[in-house]
Amino acid sequence: MAIVSNTVGYLDGDVLLEGFFAFDDSLVGRRPAVLINHTWAGRDGFVAEKAKKLAALGYVGFAVDMYGKGVLGSCPEENAKLMQPFMDNRKMLQKRMHAALYAVKLLPWVDDNKIAAMGFCFGGLCSLDLARAGADLKGVVSFHGLLGAPGNIQSNAVKARILAFHGHDDPMVPLEQVLAFEQEMTEAGADWQLHTFGNTMHAFTNPAANNPDFGTVYQPDADRRSWIAMENFLTEIFA
Repeated sequence: MAIVSNTVGYLDGDVLLEGFFAFDDSLVGRRPAVLINHTWAGRDGFVAEKAKKLAALGYVGFAVDMYGKGVLGSCPEENAKLMQPFMDNRKMLQKRMHAALYAVKLLPWVDDNKIAAMGFCFGGLCSLDLARAGADLKGVVSFHGLLGAPGNIQSNAVKARILAFHGHDDPMVPLEQVLAFEQEMTEAGADWQLHTFGNTMHAFTNPAANNPDFGTVYQPDADRRSWIAMENFLTEIFA
């Protein structure tokens, strides 16, 4: 196994973005790709490591950049300022996600008929919105993602199979939003799953999360179990 990683520039209009990709150079031929969408902090080392882990499983991992080359938040206030324009304008969010999807298809190692998307927190919402916009994806995985539906589209063209992981005690995704998501996916006719972990808050996959007052706490069991379930899901959708 020889994991190779690098960055690649791509555009959304006149905004220069920089994705991070990883793949196993010892494998021959094209293979499935997984877009990895970052938290509200930006395209950081957390998603880069996920890209490498996916490469070790035989996929091309592509960490998406939603904010622009080199743009990262350094505190919750900065993170919120970076994320909010996309929460306010979901059409802009979906357009940026389509730019990432186009970029990953251009990579020579990618089987562009086998692409999935996954994401964490804000990135979970980004992945779900790409599916809601009718993108031709095999599947989408949301880890403690925001589940609120966009107002600019009807989710009646969901082609991707959906797998969402949620912490029961996540204050950022209240029960009403969870129930609305279930109803939305059902009405869209989607093949969907929602796994809820008890005694689990937001950001449960992030070992650095340790702020119960804010609602972000790492939960190693939920982290491990969700990753295993994701591996099984990817095996199924790419079969």
